[in-house]
Amino acid sequence: MIKKIEFKIEELSSMKKYPNEIFYIGNTELLKRKKISIIGTRRPNSYTKEFTYKLSSKLSLNDICIVSGAAMGVDSIAHQGAKSNNTIAVVANGLDIRYPSVNKNLIIDIEKNGLMLSTYKEKEKAKNYTFILRNELVVALGDILIVTEADINSGSLSSIDFALKMKKEIYTIPHRLNESLGTQELVKRNLIKVIYDIDEFVEKITNKKLSKTDDEILLFCKTNPTYESAISKFPNEILEYELDGKINIKNGKIFLN
Repeated sequence: MIKKIEFKIEELSSMKKYPNEIFYIGNTELLKRKKISIIGTRRPNSYTKEFTYKLSSKLSLNDICIVSGAAMGVDSIAHQGAKSNNTIAVVANGLDIRYPSVNKNLIIDIEKNGLMLSTYKEKEKAKNYTFILRNELVVALGDILIVTEADINSGSLSSIDFALKMKKEIYTIPHRLNESLGTQELVKRNLIKVIYDIDEFVEKITNKKLSKTDDEILLFCKTNPTYESAISKFPNEILEYELDGKINIKNGKIFLN
């Protein structure tokens, strides 16, 4: 059911103009958690896909709620990495419209377990200007903005502009020459920082030391790998985790308990 938020979301005070109305489906308790926004291109390369997922997963496993825009590409991977119960999706249309349609199942999952937000009434379709406001809201909600990949003319650059005006820290991941030229140019100008080590970054954000082995195994199992691939990668630990009740095996695949 679509409802209207009746309280002020403090983080949105950094926006140029606080939204007149904010509608939601889901769990507004997520707004009380520490939040990080992760965005990027709709057409990420395989490297970006892998590290966006790892970054989102590790942050989520350490109680950071992931905010993004439910778009194709980096946004959807960020939501998936966080899992639906620890993510906030902000959309540029009415919440009765599940857009983009390719992400319909993801959006339904977030409606059930996480939080969907919009500043638009039912039946309002996305337009160019609504995406800009959506981007500002995504940036405002997060304590930090991470842009994992963006080209020179990427829409993600408008989000970086918002973050700079809000004086938020902005991060990206390292790329090869001629890739993600939008973020690389901003790194060169010292406007955004680079995450060279995901564990080190998560430890800095959460102020706690990660258990490298445990974190790596749980992160791997969170992707629901086949039992065979898990055993080949962690032959001793998988059996131990199963006996400890941390994971379970169904139909040849591994799931977290």
